[in-house]
Amino acid sequence: MTTLFISDLHLDPSRPEITDLFLRFLREQAPGADALYILGDLFEAWIGDDTPSPAADAVADALKVLSDSGVPVYFIRGNRDFLLGEDYARRAGLRILPDPCMIELYGRPVLLQHGDLLCTDDIPYQQFRAQTRDPVFQAQFLSQPLAARIAFAQKAREASQARQSEMKQDDRAQFESVTDVAPAEVDATFVRHGVQAMAIPIGRRSTRCRPVVASAPASCWVTGTNRVRCCAWMPAAGRWIRSRANNGSQGANQGWHLPEQVHAPG
Repeated sequence: MTTLFISDLHLDPSRPEITDLFLRFLREQAPGADALYILGDLFEAWIGDDTPSPAADAVADALKVLSDSGVPVYFIRGNRDFLLGEDYARRAGLRILPDPCMIELYGRPVLLQHGDLLCTDDIPYQQFRAQTRDPVFQAQFLSQPLAARIAFAQKAREASQARQSEMKQDDRAQFESVTDVAPAEVDATFVRHGVQAMAIPIGRRSTRCRPVVASAPASCWVTGTNRVRCCAWMPAAGRWIRSRANNGSQGANQGWHLPEQVHAPG
C-alpha cells in the first residue's frame, strides 16, 4: 500500500522537460498506488479552464488514464492555480478538495493544505489571497476575455516579483522569514484541527518541521521545495519515503525513484 503526495511542479510551456517528467511519473510510478494527492501549484499559472494549452491537455489526459485505472486523484488548489475549475477537473479525473482538508491516512488523521494560509506574516499576500479567493471576484475575472485575463495575470506577476526583489534587497533574511510559514500559525493549526500530522508543500527553512503541541510531538511533512517533489506514505513500513527530482534536463532524464530518502514520522 502506498499513497503518493506531490506538489509545486509549476508546469509551464517554458519548461517542457518538467512536464515530460511528470507524465513519466504518472505512467511509471503512480499506477497501483492507493491514491495520488496533488497539493497545489501543479501549474505555474492558471487563468481559466478555457485557456488553450497542449501541455495542460496532455496532463489532463494522463491524469484521467490514472484515475480511470482505479487510482483516485485528489487536488488542492495552490496560489498559482487557484482558478483551476470543475471543467478541467472533470477532464482530468480530479476530485477537488477544500483547503485545508482532513483525511484519514491508513487509520491516522492527517491535515492537508497547500500551506500559504500558514504564511501569516506576509500580510499583503494574505490580503491578496482573500480577494482572489472571493467567488464574486473569480466570477468577474473569469467572465473577462482571455486577452484581458492574460494581461491582468502578467501585471500581477510583475508586481509580485518587484515586491519580492525589493524585500530581498532590503533584508533577505526578513524576506525569507516573512514569506515562509509562521511557526506560531503551524502550532495553532495543529491545535485548531486537533491533529498530530500535517502535510504541506510550502516551507523554505526546513524540509520537515516538528512543533510541539499539547506536550506531544507533532509532525509536519513538507512535500515540495525547490528539489523535493514527491513523497509517499508507506503504512507497512510506518514511514514516509521521499523522492527527489532535480529541475532541468538532468532531473528529466533521471526521473523519480522511490525510495530515495526515508525518515519516520514523529
